[in-house]
Amino acid sequence: MTDRYGISSRQHYIWWFDLQHEKTVQRPTDMTTKTPDKDILKEGESCWRIATANRAALLVDGAAYFEALRKSLLQAERCVFITGWDIDSRTRLVGPSNKADDDLPEALGPFLTELVQRRPKLKIHLLLWDYTMLYALDREALPSISLDWKTPEQISVCLDDVLPVGACHHQKIVVIDDAVAYCGGFDLTTRRWDTPAHDIHDDNRVGADGVAYRPFHDLQMLVDGDAALALGEVIRERWRRAACETPIAPETTGDPWPDDVDADFTDIGVGIARTMPAYDGEAEVREVEALFRRAIAAAQDTIYIECQYLTSISVAGYLTDRLVENSKLEVLIVAPNVHQSWLEERSMNTGRRHFLARLMEAGVDKRVRLMYPAIPDDHTGEGVMVHAKFMIVDDCFLRVGSANINNRSMGMDTECDLALAPDIPEQRKTVTRFRDRLVALHLGLEPDAVTTAIRERGTLIAAVDALSDGPRSLQPIDLSAVPDDELARAVGQVADPERPVATPDFVGDMFGGSKTGRSIPGAVKLGTIAVLVLGLVAVWRYTPLADFTDPRDLVAWLGKIGEEFMMPLIMPTIYVLGGLVAFPVTALIAVTSMMFDPLVALAYALGGSLLSSAVTFWIGHAVGRGPLRGWMGIRVNRISRRLARRGVVSVAALRMVPVAPFSFINIVAGASHIGFLDFMLGTLAGMMPGIVVICFLGNQLTRTLNDPEPSQILLLAAGLVAWLALSIGLQYLASKLNPGQSD
Repeated sequence: MTDRYGISSRQHYIWWFDLQHEKTVQRPTDMTTKTPDKDILKEGESCWRIATANRAALLVDGAAYFEALRKSLLQAERCVFITGWDIDSRTRLVGPSNKADDDLPEALGPFLTELVQRRPKLKIHLLLWDYTMLYALDREALPSISLDWKTPEQISVCLDDVLPVGACHHQKIVVIDDAVAYCGGFDLTTRRWDTPAHDIHDDNRVGADGVAYRPFHDLQMLVDGDAALALGEVIRERWRRAACETPIAPETTGDPWPDDVDADFTDIGVGIARTMPAYDGEAEVREVEALFRRAIAAAQDTIYIECQYLTSISVAGYLTDRLVENSKLEVLIVAPNVHQSWLEERSMNTGRRHFLARLMEAGVDKRVRLMYPAIPDDHTGEGVMVHAKFMIVDDCFLRVGSANINNRSMGMDTECDLALAPDIPEQRKTVTRFRDRLVALHLGLEPDAVTTAIRERGTLIAAVDALSDGPRSLQPIDLSAVPDDELARAVGQVADPERPVATPDFVGDMFGGSKTGRSIPGAVKLGTIAVLVLGLVAVWRYTPLADFTDPRDLVAWLGKIGEEFMMPLIMPTIYVLGGLVAFPVTALIAVTSMMFDPLVALAYALGGSLLSSAVTFWIGHAVGRGPLRGWMGIRVNRISRRLARRGVVSVAALRMVPVAPFSFINIVAGASHIGFLDFMLGTLAGMMPGIVVICFLGNQLTRTLNDPEPSQILLLAAGLVAWLALSIGLQYLASKLNPGQSD
């Protein structure tokens, strides 16, 4: 026997038992034993700070947000901070007309470039998650190139990786001159623009790849005053941790509020709630979860929610408890009808079934509706993609932000929500009007129609049922086909944990976070090594010792230091010593090729290079990556990020087209998060083709000098052509595999 979501009675019991167990062992003690007082917003518990906004406005859907943000950015004077899960330079900042009405470029990257060129004193900081390759196909390739290396120095980019294993940076905030700030569910990335019409045939809804995407719904809040100033503190602190530098707060002078945006609220307290996972000695912050708990506990009649994901074990418990306590309470949840990817289907969608099973087991599910916005001419039946993270409780509470109602948002990822708890009657009426406006949007009606239906029918759910017979409507989400096997449960536990997994530093696609509390001895050691290596490079290149790198002199010198039977020991030792003093490895390879037959030279050169790489790698590893970031900053960290981002491929590309001295790359690799095996395999793959060619040419050069016959000269010429062709080919391949090398 199954319910309307396709969940069996036995499965209800299994999930209920698991949820009870997980809730018991995972929820913090103060979340379950503490009785909340009447105030939803409470500094130090359900929010970090309550700051006054002179004006606050809610922006519905991407066209409204992008247009307002563009107008604010045009008025920026000193400093802009943009942070998000993703930032894409190709994002078009345009409004409902799908065109910009100024003379600047429409796309974000060129727009910001032109903006700082016109305003030399303006500095822009872009902070985005240093994502895993799991999301690579959904994002702009190598954003540090398009957003940092191809833009003026006034634009700085930091990839935020100061996070536990598996966590992501999910805050979505823009702060302009500390005077206005935007916070909500929107990233400045592609496939986000849409209008409230959500017309399935809108030709303007096209991604950067030229492919049309489905209607998309989200919300962002705009605030000024002390609320904007406080959000500036939030984002600068995140920048400090991720970029290892402390930006100075600008003096607030102008007013970048967009002229055509009317304030929905004035002179209102704004609660700022965060989620921050425990990491590097920093305690976890769970204000987002506490805010859900207190808001739900205060609910009397109606909770209206829009959310992308609905899996949180703790929030399911809070809702269940309150619905049991208050028999009048009803909950309307608007969410996406489907989750597209394999991972989402077996984690977030299965999690929705877990969430609803908790409510059903308590017998309160008839007062809860999970629905999606259906639209006309949608032959797929998927409806509007709901990306919002939004909640209204009666007329006393409104929140919008980055936090989903999933486990990750409670304690795994970084989140930031804004919340209003007005006590002035007119402001509370505004909360209710905005709820009715959103419901009307999904039904294709005017807000007054929803308000009237609620008054006539008595409840929000009854009004929605009565009004959902038009072309646009809210329809129940069918979860009967959602995977419910053990694989789905296992994937969900990994993809949607409530807290970071306690594991050692992992080798992955991200260059892992640095420790904010760096030890001085480690930093001193790394700084000394960096200066020493670069100094030695300069010595071998620009002083009289440069003559010693001449292959002919080296051949003569090496021929005197040992007998032939000692060479298997002497040659690797020379390569290691050369690496320690930053001696040019190419000179050693050339000498080796001239001294020995090709196969023997290949063995010595390749073996010596790998051994030298390993030794200097472990030197960097012993020093550690914390001092690396502290001493070298985010721009020099590019080398380390390239190494970690693509593992073997990235190292091979660096070896093909080196952008830094041999020993320097080895030390940086050791101090990064790349694994030793990946590093050695990449070094082998990248260096072997060149060493093979050099060994052949070196040997042939010696023969030609000793016996300048036409046949020997032809062989040498053929080798040179082959070397040139291989070099050009490898450089082209490396530029494709790792475009940042051209910088």
